[in-house]
Amino acid sequence: MATDTNTSLRHGILSDELSDARTQLIEMLTKAYWMEIETVMSYIANSINPEGVRAQEIIESLDTDIQEELGHARQYGTRIKELYGVVPGSLDFHAEQTYLQPPDDQIDIVHVIEGVIEDESGAIEYYNQIIEFCEGRDPVTQDMMITILRDEEGHRRLFEGFLREYKSEGLA
Repeated sequence: MATDTNTSLRHGILSDELSDARTQLIEMLTKAYWMEIETVMSYIANSINPEGVRAQEIIESLDTDIQEELGHARQYGTRIKELYGVVPGSLDFHAEQTYLQPPDDQIDIVHVIEGVIEDESGAIEYYNQIIEFCEGRDPVTQDMMITILRDEEGHRRLFEGFLREYKSEGLA
């Protein structure tokens, strides 16, 4: 929808009426953006460092997830821009994901699996908060978040299956 400077929107997240909510949403999306960027960094490390025969399936899964998580970050960045925000640069980044740090023992695949489950669970919880915030304010962002939420739930479910397998074999 094109508008000129003499026309203001009367409805929706881009309206003057919802400017405070838009600012809050941009902050929420910025946090989600950084969560995805940090996940990509951690998944890269955890897809390179593991060793052993059992590590290969986890490495391959993380390699796939890296591209999906990077895609999510790009979607967040694009939406931030559409909402008249600015996508932050690297100097604004602050690491928070202690649970996704590579294990000291590179054959400790269970540590990686549990870290991914915790990461995905945190993303699912936070993304549900954004979905609720968007209700009645921003159906476009809400729709995007629902799609991304589905991806995160699928990632968590996959790694929960890996963990169950390790537990059934007495390896976790």
